Amino acid sequence: MSNTKEMSKRQTRREQIRRKELRGRFFGIGLISIGAIFLAFLFIYPNFKPVGEISTAEARSRPNAKFNSAGNPDAPVKIDEYSDFQCPFCRKFYEDAEPQLMDTYVKDGTVYFSYHSYGEFIGVESGAAAEAAYCAGDQDKFWEMHDTIFANQTGENVGAYTDRRLTAFANTLGLDMGTFNTCFNNGTYSKLVTQDGNDGVSAGIKATPSFILSYTVNGEKKTKLLEGAQPFSVFEQEIKAALAEIGK
Repeated sequence: MSNTKEMSKRQTRREQIRRKELRGRFFGIGLISIGAIFLAFLFIYPNFKPVGEISTAEARSRPNAKFNSAGNPDAPVKIDEYSDFQCPFCRKFYEDAEPQLMDTYVKDGTVYFSYHSYGEFIGVESGAAAEAAYCAGDQDKFWEMHDTIFANQTGENVGAYTDRRLTAFANTLGLDMGTFNTCFNNGTYSKLVTQDGNDGVSAGIKATPSFILSYTVNGEKKTKLLEGAQPFSVFEQEIKAALAEIGK
């Protein structure tokens, strides 16, 4: 009789252990399933999330615009901007000093102005936005995309420049979307964006926006680094100083 009771206890314990193991397995499977669903959501949701409202940039004129440059390539003074589309100070320059530079010194042939990204300085959205602008440049819409991107700046790494939003920007500009998508999705300009960043570092740039003003005096190339969203008056002063040194 005692043996029967002992066997019954062992069976009961085994059954309890078995049920506990089953509950543990079901719990583990449940956690894995929830994790898989969450990961799937993270990957899938961005493809269905509405792109949101797109702000339209005011129309601007860039004299003799070609790809990411404007002005006369033979101008005595050249200004190379290193910028980040997510940088609020870069947007400030775009809104304040840049139009005056374009309308004054670029328009009259004194300055040749070029825009460069600064790689992924602030984050991956910085690089993606730059690639989109360069892809738009293949259809002679670099500056229009440049302006649209800045007009839709909402913060740093907050989803303002997801691939879907950048593609939507291109669509609002009337680009050939097949051509744009091939360029953008294939990362055609990813190496150029990386090179932009490397060139900026080599030039001693540590922040955005920064500007390399260059000119030649008696066969010697001279450069000056201007940092920050300087007012137009600072650029004017430096341009006049360069022209005086050149003898113009």
